[in-house]
Amino acid sequence: MKAVRPVLDYLKSGGVEYVFGIPAGSVNAFFDELYEMPEIKPVVTKHEGAASYMAAAYAKYSKSLGVCIACSGPGATNLVTGAANAMREHLPVLFLTGAVPVKTEGLNASQELDVSPVFAPVTKYSVSVKSSDSLLEEVAKAVEIALEGVPGPVHVAMPINVQLDVLSVVPELPPFPVHSPAEPSEALVARAAEHLFRSKSGYIFAGQGIRGAERLVLKLAELLGWPVLTTPQAKGMIPSGHPYSAGVFGFAGHEKASELVNGTGGETLLVLGSSLGETATNNWNDNLTKDRYVIQVDIDETVFGRKYEVDLEVKSDVSAFLSALIEKLESYGFEKDEAAVQIRADSGSGEDYNTKNVLLKLQDYLPSSTRYTVDIGEFMSYVIHHMKVKENNTFDINVHFGAMGSGISTAIGSMLAEPGRPVAAITGDGCFFMHGMELLTAKEYNLPILFVVMNNARLGMVYHGHTLQYKRSHARFEQEPVRIAAMAEAMGIRSARVESLDDLTMSMLGSLTGDGPALLEIALVDNNVPPMGDRVKFLSSFGK
Repeated sequence: MKAVRPVLDYLKSGGVEYVFGIPAGSVNAFFDELYEMPEIKPVVTKHEGAASYMAAAYAKYSKSLGVCIACSGPGATNLVTGAANAMREHLPVLFLTGAVPVKTEGLNASQELDVSPVFAPVTKYSVSVKSSDSLLEEVAKAVEIALEGVPGPVHVAMPINVQLDVLSVVPELPPFPVHSPAEPSEALVARAAEHLFRSKSGYIFAGQGIRGAERLVLKLAELLGWPVLTTPQAKGMIPSGHPYSAGVFGFAGHEKASELVNGTGGETLLVLGSSLGETATNNWNDNLTKDRYVIQVDIDETVFGRKYEVDLEVKSDVSAFLSALIEKLESYGFEKDEAAVQIRADSGSGEDYNTKNVLLKLQDYLPSSTRYTVDIGEFMSYVIHHMKVKENNTFDINVHFGAMGSGISTAIGSMLAEPGRPVAAITGDGCFFMHGMELLTAKEYNLPILFVVMNNARLGMVYHGHTLQYKRSHARFEQEPVRIAAMAEAMGIRSARVESLDDLTMSMLGSLTGDGPALLEIALVDNNVPPMGDRVKFLSSFGK
């Protein structure tokens, strides 16, 4: 038995269904074994970076280990951005890379690079295996590290000779680890409950760490009668129409949320699953915690006290903490106010052909359960600020790490994780030119994803940023317009191009429905300043 075979047997034992990546010489032994293992399907992408985003999205929505593989040298380095993204989002992804034979190290072998130290800063564990006898052991160790404590990515480099070595003894497969959520201290739950019981008013500040605990967050809000403010990353987790929803605070956030933070009300701030980074806090707004008692709950204890002083730090899974907290509060006599819980109606789109109205009209036509995977561009501000949260977990916005093109691949990973859920990727021409060929990956795997490309023939965020900050924008930030719908058509993918709001109709979207992906190009140059909130004030005041 080749040494690489037990690695695949181990991954199979853990329920791994997909391996994202690109076959090449230094990982061909791994891919060759997949012929005999139909339970694990290779998702062959067009770029290794895209594979890393797919694996991360799959880990997020399948609530399991994502697996990604690339060859040595350039294939491996192309994965690093995705590893950094997974690290920021606490996603358990196993990054496997090939490597040159051990005996050729240092001899300038083809695609030689020691990538273990390259991955070290953006993973929980990175190792290069030098012996076939330790290959399975190291992969199992890496997977355990990925799933234990605060989940995150890990990396194992496998020299091709190590993969191909024939083992004299077939190793016993170690048990596949299961992630155990961190339970809160009973004493800390009691302290939090006692303070909330005494507190006259407060706000719940919810980050992406509330994923899976949304129902409990709303139940707590209804018990306390407190508004819920979400970070941009957490958009999609609290319905826009819920009476206790105060909208998004942070980048492209809402005026109501800013008024609450910057006002004198709310003597307590309960932070759930947010590291309180730049985009979540409107450039680290001091008013967020000023004159407020701060309780912060997170699985990652390193976030406590980074920028803001915290009065009560609770290391815990958010769901576990909220379950215990609500039980405690109910024992104090707190009851849900049923009369207050009435969902408000959402407002519709206007008539002008602009980004806001296009996105709102598109949302009116697509199923309410559609998950929007949102790329990086000026359209992202409009998504955060204007699009409605109609159902749970309907937005995936990567403003935290901000990798252009990641939204395209996230759509693919999301759909493979939850095949029954409609998915629409909202991207821009700049992102599309980076990772747009992954439409072919969606086509080859027959994934019915709608790719919406906002095409303004320029780098929109750069244009508006420079215009606000320097009062000018370089001509080279723009380009000759390209008909992206025609590109999709040339790839054999259904497509349509919109040049006015009247072009966007239910029947037109219906023509894009069917097996496999479709592309909708929105040809629109919107010179309105995007609703970036306090970011606009920061840029426009630059130099004053």
